[in-house]
Amino acid sequence: MKTATITTVKNRLSALLDEVRAGESILILDRGLPVARLEPVTSHPDATGRLRRLERAGVVRVGDSPPPLELLRAPAPPVTAGTSAVDALLQERRSGR
Repeated sequence: MKTATITTVKNRLSALLDEVRAGESILILDRGLPVARLEPVTSHPDATGRLRRLERAGVVRVGDSPPPLELLRAPAPPVTAGTSAVDALLQERRSGR
């Protein structure tokens, strides 16, 4: 998230609005203290807005194509007796799968 002082916002409002239209959020500071946040308005304020905010923060990456159905339909790998599903997941992550 970018930051801008009140003076910068007054002098560069059009340019900052262009950045907001591109998906950037801007924190407005008054003498170093946050007073407002300038964020894009989405047509779907529910999950879509949260997802875009998480994407901008680098927490998630939104895909540009549908998930591969054959991967979702494939049977899950077997879990050996005496092993927990969490251990199997951690082992799979370590192996890079």
